Amino acid sequence: MLEEILRDREVKNLSLCLRNVLLKFVPLKHLYKFYMSKIQFELEYLVHSSAHILYNCISNPSSLEEWFADSVNQKGESFQFKWDDEERKAKLLSSKKNQFIRWQWDEKEFANTYFEMRIKVDEMTNEVALIITDYCDEGDEEDAQMLWDLAIDDLHRVIGR
Repeated sequence: MLEEILRDREVKNLSLCLRNVLLKFVPLKHLYKFYMSKIQFELEYLVHSSAHILYNCISNPSSLEEWFADSVNQKGESFQFKWDDEERKAKLLSSKKNQFIRWQWDEKEFANTYFEMRIKVDEMTNEVALIITDYCDEGDEEDAQMLWDLAIDDLHRVIGR
């Protein structure tokens, strides 16, 4: 039992020592990105539209400009999204007509993530839903959801809800 306690204390001391060494030699902003892992979240929104119209809204650059970004340019599988003073590039990973579209941001910190817009049609009611899968930093879930809520409000306006 005493050995386990000492081993646990050694691990904690080693961890604290490594943390202090890292903080001394690596800028904090780089450590923050390293330690802050992205967490996946999923949101579902009812959309009063057909799957065909909704797919056009989520996959066509000119339609995306009406609700998702100020400007959207596409060259092959590369997309460029612009909002006010922010510009981000994404690669189209996959899509299936009237079902989903999935992109991945070009930034290193998003290397193991993607964002997806998936259309779900309820078999019994024929209600159409847009399911968003995205990633954010731990603790930023509310802000990320708020951004999607605002974008989906614009989408509803475009579709004519």
